[in-house]
Amino acid sequence: MLERIHLSIIREVDRCGSLTAAADVLCLTQSALSHTIRKLELQLGTEVWKREGRALRLTQAGECLLALSTRLLPQLEHAERLMQQFAQGERGTLRIGMECHPCYQWLLKVVTPYLAEWPEVDVDVKQKFQFGGIGALFGYEIDLLVTPDPVYRPGLRFVPVFDYEQVLVVGKGHPLAGLDHAEPAQLADEVLITYPVDIDRLDIYNQFLLPAGCVPRQRKAIETTDIMLQMVASGRGVAALPRWLVEEYADRMAVAPVRLGKGVFKQIFLGSREADAGTEYLEAFIALARQG
Repeated sequence: MLERIHLSIIREVDRCGSLTAAADVLCLTQSALSHTIRKLELQLGTEVWKREGRALRLTQAGECLLALSTRLLPQLEHAERLMQQFAQGERGTLRIGMECHPCYQWLLKVVTPYLAEWPEVDVDVKQKFQFGGIGALFGYEIDLLVTPDPVYRPGLRFVPVFDYEQVLVVGKGHPLAGLDHAEPAQLADEVLITYPVDIDRLDIYNQFLLPAGCVPRQRKAIETTDIMLQMVASGRGVAALPRWLVEEYADRMAVAPVRLGKGVFKQIFLGSREADAGTEYLEAFIALARQG
């Protein structure tokens, strides 16, 4: 019964002081405006305004509608602007899920310039070690998935953003430090420090140790990269991390990278829903990530 146009008419008549001026603002004829309000008054069973000569005076019901229009119309107009920005890819929250746990530092290097370029878009990062990335994409819990192990399913796309080498990380005083490479058997007496994920998701196991029939003496799970590297530097064990990350920390911590056999090479992918292809702020993030 009560529609937005009724509130708009009440507001503009109050702002402009006359039906003619209000009609011009609303791109209506004066007769159409008057007819709309008369029809509303019949439906409501009460007058919205009274004429006093050439002037209009709001009734109590009209004053109530004016107060309502003052509260609601700005909110509706703001919501419409937001929806337009969403439709044009100018605003939103980009929700990113992390399956590459050491990639958080890399992600920060992408997020910083991205936020500067897209001030109307927020970024939220979900970093869970038991993260179900594919399910989260299908369930609209996240918009982008950072992963070294894409799972290709209908409705999803994966874009490679950078290549990296997985290396063994040892303390600078470790017997393996300085060697050209390490062989699987040389880790048989080591404590291997990893992130707390299943072994089948750890490249050092499925691409290096298990194919050679070797396992380390002990495995310790550590959630934080900084603590992991401090453990390695203090001689508590060895770890496997991307070379770029180890080299970044090498100046601050007494750690060194050692190649795993002939090399374990990986790619980082950004996964997203095919239905979201063309969303400007999402595509801009992918493009920025590929530049880095």
